[in-house]
Amino acid sequence: MTFNDLEIMEPILRALSEKGYTTPTPIQEQAIMPALHNKDILGLAQTGTGKTAAFAIPIIQQLCSDKPQGRKREIRALILTPTRELAIQIDDSIREYNKYTRLRHTVIFGGVKQNAQVNTLKGGIDILVATPGRLLDLIGQGIITLQHIRHFVLDEADRMLDMGFIHDIKRLLPLLPKHKQTLFFSATMPDSIATLSRTILHKPVRVEVTPVSSVVETIDQRIYLVEKPDKKDLLIDLLKQEPDHSVLVFSRTKHGADKIARILTKAGIGSAAIHGNKSQNARQRALSEFKARTTKVLIATDIAARGIDIDQLDLVINYDLPDVAETYVHRIGRTGRAGNSGRALTFCTSEEKPMLRDIQKLTGRKLPIAN
Repeated sequence: MTFNDLEIMEPILRALSEKGYTTPTPIQEQAIMPALHNKDILGLAQTGTGKTAAFAIPIIQQLCSDKPQGRKREIRALILTPTRELAIQIDDSIREYNKYTRLRHTVIFGGVKQNAQVNTLKGGIDILVATPGRLLDLIGQGIITLQHIRHFVLDEADRMLDMGFIHDIKRLLPLLPKHKQTLFFSATMPDSIATLSRTILHKPVRVEVTPVSSVVETIDQRIYLVEKPDKKDLLIDLLKQEPDHSVLVFSRTKHGADKIARILTKAGIGSAAIHGNKSQNARQRALSEFKARTTKVLIATDIAARGIDIDQLDLVINYDLPDVAETYVHRIGRTGRAGNSGRALTFCTSEEKPMLRDIQKLTGRKLPIAN
């Protein structure tokens, strides 16, 4: 199947073709057609499956064919996402697919002054990508109204819950029109998320891709049994063996991420850390340099890394094991995307062995110990 088979209009196909996209991913194949027919979607998909295009393309196409009433542009599509990084990436993707249409879009998030965002909004936009806090702020100031929304996307719903945004979402839902299309995406479906989805979706088409096991099977994984004081030397040794590769290193804490960055700088290895305490500009700069491969090593906490979309990431290193086994799968799923082979190396101390057992139970695999 190609994008030509999915009833997508010519301006979007041209934009996709220019980017070299010809074949839809499984979630795009399943979701685009029903979404184009204005059905609600319940999507179970992890980051890296192509879900942004699965909701963005149908929304752009429907808005193009559904001319706005009145002279002023009103926000007709809202995409709600948990982190600034993810919001910016979704907005970047919309810019790509939207290249040959006249729709306007923008992104709003906290952590920066609101003036520039407000000026863009006042100029009139069709598609808004937002994080919950800044959206509620601007609604409270009377700058944004949601009464014209025709399409609503709730992305990374499980992460919204983890980050404590569920109350913000419950405040936003009554502000949306009753009649609209809702597209709901989550990597996992705990009871609380299933309950939320039932309250906001109407006869949804369920699309599901890439269960845990198949993500894990494509990645070469190794465990290093190492005690805490020896982790830094092991990391330096491993990175020196990978001078030309892009490496994403996971730390369980913000403090830990900064400490790893200092250790690597001292060892002459170019790196940057991103986490919630860094300014928005510092995070964006670190991410841009990593994507451009001017910085080879990026150290991240789980929340900061959620939604970071990096093509051809060669290696993931778990400096610390995560508390939740599913997070391990999210982490390593960032390498080996789009059919490329990926590698994941994990440091495990004696205290972390119970976490390792949880991961092996979840993935159904005994992970090999590196010599």
